[in-house]
Amino acid sequence: MNLILGLDPGLAATGWGVIRAEGNRISHIAHGTVRTAASAPLAERLASLYDALCQVIEGHGCDAAAVEEVFVNANPQSTLKLGQARGVVMLSAAKAGLPVTEYATRLVKKAIVGVGSADKVQVHAMVQRLLPGVAVVGSDAADALAVAIAHAHLGASKSRGLT
Repeated sequence: MNLILGLDPGLAATGWGVIRAEGNRISHIAHGTVRTAASAPLAERLASLYDALCQVIEGHGCDAAAVEEVFVNANPQSTLKLGQARGVVMLSAAKAGLPVTEYATRLVKKAIVGVGSADKVQVHAMVQRLLPGVAVVGSDAADALAVAIAHAHLGASKSRGLT
């Protein structure tokens, strides 16, 4: 049994999702979104994000973390802030002793939908299909669950020598 924490980093909203992976079987544990106040200073927002993620990790006893890689925005300031938030996301998992694996967005989409160019609607539909009965509120949490599922599927493939 393996509890996987999927993370979709963002400064305004970081999605998280925890799944249990047993071989090729997955099940939903929890999901949510950490939001930071846009009016707060950047350092405060990053500290708030770190504290909230530490609580999620501690509260669920995760064994591993999977993080979606950053894409580059047209706005350099937005890209920089996203990178800082992503650093905090990775730091919170690493400080908790979790192995952290990064996945490109296209790889996550390919693992979930079968096509690297899938849109968000397709990814979210497959997340709900793969985790029956889970009503995911918010695209950030759905994206985080997709990263966790991709990690479970790609890890299972590696252990069977399929990648």
